[in-house]
Amino acid sequence: MAGESGSALSDPPGPGWFARAGDSDTFASFKASKVAVAAAAVTALLFLLALLAPLLSPQDPFDPAQLELINSRLPPIWTLGASWPFLHATADGQWPFLLGTDDQGRDILSAILYGLRVSILVGFLGVLFSATLGILAGLIAGYVGGAVDAAIMRVADVQLTFPAILIALLIDGVVKSVMGSRITTTAILAVLIASIGLSFWVQYARTVRGSVMVEKNKDYVQAARLIGLSSPVIMVRHVLPNVIGPVFAIATINFALAIITEATLSFLGSGMPDTQPSLGTLIRIGNRYLFSGEWWIVAFPGATLVLLVLAVNLLGDWLRDALNPRLQ
Repeated sequence: MAGESGSALSDPPGPGWFARAGDSDTFASFKASKVAVAAAAVTALLFLLALLAPLLSPQDPFDPAQLELINSRLPPIWTLGASWPFLHATADGQWPFLLGTDDQGRDILSAILYGLRVSILVGFLGVLFSATLGILAGLIAGYVGGAVDAAIMRVADVQLTFPAILIALLIDGVVKSVMGSRITTTAILAVLIASIGLSFWVQYARTVRGSVMVEKNKDYVQAARLIGLSSPVIMVRHVLPNVIGPVFAIATINFALAIITEATLSFLGSGMPDTQPSLGTLIRIGNRYLFSGEWWIVAFPGATLVLLVLAVNLLGDWLRDALNPRLQ
């Protein structure tokens, strides 16, 4: 017994989660795809820039005390005639306006970093809300079935007939008309998240429902019922882990769609206000001055939005293919 105990104690521990993930087929597929690696690197860089915006930004674009109209619509530093505005703008010790300024004297680089934070926050929370709502609806519809399944799927079918942006505009308009001038920036942010979340839950619900209808007839679910586990416990602990895989691919792609939806709402004037702009708001502001020659006000926020959406979309496409068993 002592020998067996000593042998058991001397056995090396099994590989941890990180080591198993590094040896998985998905990670091997990721390393083999140069496009996926590049997209992941760009996405991580933009997330890091957004996270560190207060440390990296030469200016806080949300603070009116730091804005001066005398610095409005200055061109980027490398363009012709940018030297004198640059010298005057930095006489008080501020960093140069590398990408120029907008109509309020706001540093474009700082506005992009802070706007990136807002766009990513709205996109992430919107996807989290829609995924939670869709997974819950799909679990209930697939597991319970019958009239409950029919009711949830009919609601989903009706919503699919309307574009997501139209639903978001409808929700945003109703809330703002009810609250009127009492609405705050935090409330606008919450309305954007709810609008996006309620626009994209159907894809999660339909995907999860189909997987649950297959899983609920398997032996492990029948065994869980025999030992007396309740339906909510079976759905969350046993069925959900086996149907969650495709959700990650949907969430990644919908994250890019959520960012575009937020940018569209902000561009149309239904999103974030000018005082706390997202990338969409910055593009709307810059669009006013595009034909008067101040191209940089719209060009740099627009390029940042395109880069973020493209990187996330490419990453989502790879993840969808990597998690598709038919392509293995």
